[in-house]
Amino acid sequence: MSKGWYIVHTYTGYENKIEKTIRQKLEAGELDSAVISEVKVPVEEVVEIKDGKKKSRKNKFLPGYVMLEMDLPDIGWKAICSGIRSIQGVTGFVGTNPNQRPRPISNDEARGILMKCGDIKGEKSVRIVQAYNVGDQVKINEGPFASFSGAIEEIYADKSKLRVMVQIFGRATPVEVDTTQVEKLVV
Repeated sequence: MSKGWYIVHTYTGYENKIEKTIRQKLEAGELDSAVISEVKVPVEEVVEIKDGKKKSRKNKFLPGYVMLEMDLPDIGWKAICSGIRSIQGVTGFVGTNPNQRPRPISNDEARGILMKCGDIKGEKSVRIVQAYNVGDQVKINEGPFASFSGAIEEIYADKSKLRVMVQIFGRATPVEVDTTQVEKLVV
């Protein structure tokens, strides 16, 4: 037996209800807490910028799935898995039939999902919901270049960063800023 992250497929919109039900069954002793150590609905933080104001919210980035960290035993795994499958809204474990032993996802996959959730310290990712285009005029609101404004020269979507050309001492200078540090100017 070794711990691993397993993915349970659910009806979309039932994720939080199923997480709560699993936690209640663990507390009541209906599911073995020595086997199931963690229950998680994968959510990410989304920052929406509207009218220059930032609003933060949590979004499910894997709708219809719940993550379980389990130490699934070689003997008796069927009873544990059928106990989870019997919860209303659960359709099964990802990648297996009901009569097959579920397989955990790889450590790299689990680490990627947990990083996106912000569960790995210092590596939380935030998704920005404001579209920028090359050439857009922006004003920098935070950081060492606060109050400077300029045109977007390059967009690094994978890093949520922008390269902005600002005027410093009369010279155009490229500055790399996070997308949360800027506000789009209406021209």
